[in-house]
Amino acid sequence: MLDDVAAKERVDGPLISGRYRLLSALGRGGMGTVWRAYDEVLRREVAIKEVRSCLDMTLSQLEQMNARLEREAWAAARIQHPNVIVIFDVVSDYDRPWIVMELIHGSSMADLLEAEDPLAPPHMAHIGAEVAAALSAAHRAGVLHRDVKPANVLVSQGGRVVLTDFGIAMVEGSPSLTLTGEMVGSPEFLAPERALGHQPGPASDLWALGIMLYRAAEGHTPFRQSTPLMTLRAIVEEVLPPASAAGPLAPVIEGLLRKDPVQRLTAEQAERALRSVSRSEDFGGTAIAFPTHTVSTNLAPGGATVGTNALAPVPKPRWRSSRIAVLGLAVSAMLLAGVLANSVVGENAAAGRKKSPTTVSVTVSGINTAYSGDCPPGRDSAPTLVAMFKSDRTPNSISYRWVAQGTSLLDPEWKTLRFDDESFTRKVSMDFSGYQRDIPIGVQIGVEMRAPRTAKSNFVPVAMSCRRR
Repeated sequence: MLDDVAAKERVDGPLISGRYRLLSALGRGGMGTVWRAYDEVLRREVAIKEVRSCLDMTLSQLEQMNARLEREAWAAARIQHPNVIVIFDVVSDYDRPWIVMELIHGSSMADLLEAEDPLAPPHMAHIGAEVAAALSAAHRAGVLHRDVKPANVLVSQGGRVVLTDFGIAMVEGSPSLTLTGEMVGSPEFLAPERALGHQPGPASDLWALGIMLYRAAEGHTPFRQSTPLMTLRAIVEEVLPPASAAGPLAPVIEGLLRKDPVQRLTAEQAERALRSVSRSEDFGGTAIAFPTHTVSTNLAPGGATVGTNALAPVPKPRWRSSRIAVLGLAVSAMLLAGVLANSVVGENAAAGRKKSPTTVSVTVSGINTAYSGDCPPGRDSAPTLVAMFKSDRTPNSISYRWVAQGTSLLDPEWKTLRFDDESFTRKVSMDFSGYQRDIPIGVQIGVEMRAPRTAKSNFVPVAMSCRRR
């Protein structure tokens, strides 16, 4: 029996800053890895984010990545709001900073959309209102999030909605940390002004909220095309397709997705309208009336103000050759830099059309599955399990965890594996290189999935008998 052995991607992980013990990886992104960890001083579980160093990065690029992580902690910590992730500490170890934050037991909105697509209007409106409240607090504190999307919205098991990942946030009065030729954020969620290279303001975050609500209602984002460049062009040029499945949320979505940022709903207006929908018992599609006055917020980089006229008519956008040139050059530079490789997310299903069931399979194989010797074993000799996932489509998302047949769970936390490119196969591994107990074990290990369907892999026997050095 495995008892409480943490046989995960890092087993009995190292101490960070002599205090936080890494337990398991919760997720990986472009900037780094978020770990579930244990605070050995306060005796509680926390989440820790580390910068993932790349061998091909220059020293200046690594320094900028580290600075971004510190900026993320600074940006989130200055926002005091229940819908914003709580930052506990920033520590330095292994020559880089680590953010220590609260651990949210729950799922991201991206996971919810995969499991329950589309969301019911009251549920959708509640989540949207909480995110709008978080953005309102962030903007008052002088912070632009710049990457609002389902993956960065967490919903706890108790129903609390939390906006997280301020890794590319812009803080008023601080210099930019954007690399040359880099566009921050996911193309599908970028506001038209950002797609054209203009300075973002609070309205850009509200556009992203509108895209997120549209995605939740319709099952796909409104402007997604086959390439990032075509997606950005559609954002600027194309008319918003009607949100036919949004019901009473349709006016809110339309108000958030106006091309002109001056005519977009503010966070406060959006929150009020969304709370009205979430509390309503009648979801027959009654129109929501917005005030006609202009509201200005004080936050905009450079000291400018951003206004919102909720009912002003929006002219059909025209695509000018100068805009094509600017957009084309900007995106070409980004593609050469490789920064958009994993940023296009969501599904491109036609509106109102049912999606065929996703087919996903997983097979587990083992290396060095019988070990006898000193503990901990070396990485080359430790038992290692490899899970190969195959999907019939991309983009796609899988929720999985490692399990032991007939014993306790190896992985209490569900993990998300995304197919965001043209590859239909993904591989993950788990090894016992950190195993340090002198208790012999013999167990069958496999993988369990819960989304997009419930399934289990084959099980591979693992036997270990070792002694401490």
